[in-house]
Amino acid sequence: MKKRGYIYGSICGVLLHGFGNAQTPNDTLTPQKLEEVVVTGTRTSRNVATLPLPVQIITAAQIQKSGVSRLNEIIQEQTGLLMVPDFGGGEGIQLQGLDAAYVQILVDGQPLMGRRAGTLDLSRITVHNIERIEIVKGASSSLYGSEALAGVVNIITKKTPLNTPLQGNLMYRIASFDTHDFATTLTYGKKKVGLEWFANYFKTQGYTLVPNGFQQTVEPYYNLTLQPKIRLQLSDRFYGQWSTRLFHQEQVYKAVINTEPLSGISRQLEWNVSGLFHHELTANKKLIYDLYATRYQADEFLTQNNQQRVETTTFDQWFYRPEVRFHAQWGKNRFTSGVGMTHESLDRTYFKEQVALQSYYVLGQWEGYLGDSWNILAGFRYDRHFQYPSQWSPKLALNYRWNEHFSLKIAAGFGYKAPDLRQLYFNFTNATVGYAVLGYQVVAAQLAQLQNQGQLLFVYPLDRSEPLKPERSFNLNWGGYYQKELFTLEYNLFYNRIRDLIDTRAVAQQTNGQNVFSYFNVDQIFTYGLEINSHYTFKNGHHFAAGYQYLMAKDQSVVDRLQRGEVFARDPVTLNTFALSAQDYFGLYNRSKHTANVKWRYRIPRWKTEIHTRILYRSKYGVFDSNGNAILDRYDNFVQGYML
Repeated sequence: MKKRGYIYGSICGVLLHGFGNAQTPNDTLTPQKLEEVVVTGTRTSRNVATLPLPVQIITAAQIQKSGVSRLNEIIQEQTGLLMVPDFGGGEGIQLQGLDAAYVQILVDGQPLMGRRAGTLDLSRITVHNIERIEIVKGASSSLYGSEALAGVVNIITKKTPLNTPLQGNLMYRIASFDTHDFATTLTYGKKKVGLEWFANYFKTQGYTLVPNGFQQTVEPYYNLTLQPKIRLQLSDRFYGQWSTRLFHQEQVYKAVINTEPLSGISRQLEWNVSGLFHHELTANKKLIYDLYATRYQADEFLTQNNQQRVETTTFDQWFYRPEVRFHAQWGKNRFTSGVGMTHESLDRTYFKEQVALQSYYVLGQWEGYLGDSWNILAGFRYDRHFQYPSQWSPKLALNYRWNEHFSLKIAAGFGYKAPDLRQLYFNFTNATVGYAVLGYQVVAAQLAQLQNQGQLLFVYPLDRSEPLKPERSFNLNWGGYYQKELFTLEYNLFYNRIRDLIDTRAVAQQTNGQNVFSYFNVDQIFTYGLEINSHYTFKNGHHFAAGYQYLMAKDQSVVDRLQRGEVFARDPVTLNTFALSAQDYFGLYNRSKHTANVKWRYRIPRWKTEIHTRILYRSKYGVFDSNGNAILDRYDNFVQGYML
């Protein structure tokens, strides 16, 4: 499916209108310390400075001042986060050098569905009702289970306080490529009931980087987001919120198959409902009942000029998750425990029938202090699965407060990513090229069928003594946090190792010369690097921020082969073949060793105006092997580094 690209050269007009008794804070240059609170990393409210985990916060003010419209646009401006394309044409978050499939995306603490090739389309999330975005880096499966192997991005939407008079606002933005963005919010609250309505409509004609072509780089599309909420204060000890989110998108879909241009429509429909209720048992003990259900549908079709439909694909995913958590606090100690279950079903093209996954889990976490300086966080989660081995995910983190300005942080944890339904049950044959991809659970039966039909030349030996195992990671972060008056500095050294990496490999060759592929636990990869973030506010209204990441990401099997002298390259001048050394290995595809950002803003209180400049840099990276030795080495062709 075509995904939204960037919109350049935008000329934005904003219309803001408030009614009721809404109050606007006065502009001021008085320095104010921002107490940023994080709930994602611990499931409890914590200040960033005291949290023993590497965390980034993107506030609503930062989002508004950036002038962006969709979530992917604000994410790409953060240190250590890259929006990179996948093989399906979409973009996902690369975090600490790990792919988008390993990053858990949450909206108000609830998982977002719709991964069709491991990547979620973040452009379907509008930013106009976001209160803040919390990014926890490092394995977080001890709280969130599968897909939190690299970290968690939690999009927290705005909440209206009770006893709020009727008020609302409108926002309209127009930009190049016939782009229109309209958002409205309506809120009202009494003593025990709060109501909120949010709506967003977005439309663009897209753009093309190749003039006069049949296909555009981004095809025209529009989408609509609705999100109503109801807050209830049923008693002094029982309160909560019901919310739902509805998203619908339609986009022009074009493709060229066998030189024939085809046109059609691509549709997405997402719906979810969430209930979160707090039951205070005593002054320092409470239960939280968390109920969540969501459905994500996508379908697309292509037709010929005579309107004869030639291709149709569908995707229908359901996800349910009830959870009960217990929170207790005594002195400086906090204890969290919880039990829950997940049920996921998927019916899609290239599946023989609807398939499902189900698991139960229990989690526990303790946060405490030793004296005035040491803060300790220890937690675990156990997931009982039925289609693959169950998983333990422990985590331990420490924060040492050196003095009132400086603290040290270290965190170690294990994460996992369960095999998804595509890797288990996929049954796909490319009609144009002729290759096939079969899920682990269906490969044996399908190979037997192909062999009986005389379509196979030979079958490679298959080791199916064990089921497909979840990918496992070990993550280590060590860093520091310094804050004094108007200056803040954060640094973090990280290391990740993933074993039992799930990838495809050939299992048979067909009579047409094409291979049949399936999924197996094949390799190990590792990443390590350094992140630095700093910002300083001058008293004359200037604010300066800078961030930098150094990254190394490699395949352990390639490193081993290089050490044994088994990888070769050919000199492009002399055409002589020679063995590559470990220093010649660049690393994994689509990774840059250096990324950086510089941000500057200037406030003019008299005009109630701010001027912003942002510069983003990415060093060179490789997207494919160009010299035929199946690795990315320094003799390959690279995408050169660039600055935006």
